[in-house]
Amino acid sequence: MKVLVAYESMFGNTEAVARAVADGLGERMEVEIDDVAKVTASNRFDLIVVGGPTHAFSMSRPSTRADAITQGATRDKESIGLREWLGQLPHADQSQSFASFDTRVEKVRHLPGSAAAKAARIGRRLGYAPVGQESFYVSGTTGPLVGDELERARKWGAELGTRLATHVSDQAAERTRG
Repeated sequence: MKVLVAYESMFGNTEAVARAVADGLGERMEVEIDDVAKVTASNRFDLIVVGGPTHAFSMSRPSTRADAITQGATRDKESIGLREWLGQLPHADQSQSFASFDTRVEKVRHLPGSAAAKAARIGRRLGYAPVGQESFYVSGTTGPLVGDELERARKWGAELGTRLATHVSDQAAERTRG
């Protein structure tokens, strides 16, 4: 099975989580990982996992990315974000799955809205089967990640792999019956 992990990362925290998720997934499948500014939105994967930072209770916008640059993010990060990338993602083809994650500041853990939730809604609207959504926490806007978040991300990646394998098996069984 082929998996794409596409991420937007302003300060490196979301990228680190994406790499840990990919490591967890890689135990079971072929994984491609890249920044949304560098990878073409495509539906040639069995599973697409997307991740981005939560900015203003949702996915980043050009204005929030510009604000991140004033806080130290590198300038090349403002061109395209997860929101724009998802806007180019084609509708699902047959039985493709989708998962999303975000990074968010731990102090506002319980506030509503998240990049992962918004991305999940877009994935469902495009016809992808949801297999997971998760938030990972940073200590402040620029990080670092809190505690054992990278290990938690690896485990979540492995769980996604299990869910995908189960989803594919269930669909194959259903086709055989139908």
